Amino acid sequence: MNKFHGTGVAMVTPFNADGSIDHSGLKNVIDYIISGGVEYIVSLGTTGEAATLSSEEKKEIWEATAEHTAGRVPLVAGIGGNNTAEVVRDLKKFDSIAFDAVLSVSPYYSKPTQEGIYQHYKAIAEASDLPVLLYNVPGRTGMNISADTTLRLAYDFKNIIGTKEASGSFDQFNLIIRDKPEDFLFISGDDSIALPLISTGAVGVISVIGNALPGILSTMVRMCLDGKFIEAQPLHYSLIEFTNLCFTDGNPGGVKSALKLLNICNDTLRLPLVNVSLETTLLLQEELQKLDLIQ
Repeated sequence: MNKFHGTGVAMVTPFNADGSIDHSGLKNVIDYIISGGVEYIVSLGTTGEAATLSSEEKKEIWEATAEHTAGRVPLVAGIGGNNTAEVVRDLKKFDSIAFDAVLSVSPYYSKPTQEGIYQHYKAIAEASDLPVLLYNVPGRTGMNISADTTLRLAYDFKNIIGTKEASGSFDQFNLIIRDKPEDFLFISGDDSIALPLISTGAVGVISVIGNALPGILSTMVRMCLDGKFIEAQPLHYSLIEFTNLCFTDGNPGGVKSALKLLNICNDTLRLPLVNVSLETTLLLQEELQKLDLIQ
């Protein structure tokens, strides 16, 4: 699974002013991300506002993404939810031919036990034709996938190939990385800690800011994977303020504002998300100017 070593980008979904899918903007984002040198793209994760899209729209975006990417980089589809039976149905209907893996978020809202989380992913593993990446983001789901549950899934199901970890707990990170199967992928789910996590054994990051800064971020990650942590530090530190600003008024509002400033796509969001404040936009503009990406 070396294709998932490096930088993956959780791609935004561009919308027109009326809220419809902006296909021209989607092509621009794909081209911009790939030209920045990232290793793969994740379509319709949290940053892609998947929760606001109908099944028909998701199918439309996946098809358009696969067609325009045209094999230039591997593709991962975000397919998850808190209704296990529905996720299984979605997986069985999914046209997987142009995709390389599925990223599936842990069940949210209902707060299942660890056994419930295990059984949920067991059903997904048995239904999926593609390799599966777990996605642990308790700040959004309300429940943590414990280290024990992650390791149990990693050893029990060969097609569960890794985890995108965004628990924020280095104690948990350390346990998973120490005890996981050798070929199980540990991927940072947070841009700001990609460098330290790679130093402990992570194979890269699935990124939000990579939508706007694919070149800088992917260069830093490759340096880290090559063991050049000292050389990577200036890039790591140059991204701190921009990364924080992307989350000040919520994701993906911040990174969509940056993409508009870069003339890549519009910053339209679907409710209940709203655009970032003027203050945040101006601060993002300042950071992009410091990074010599805009005048």
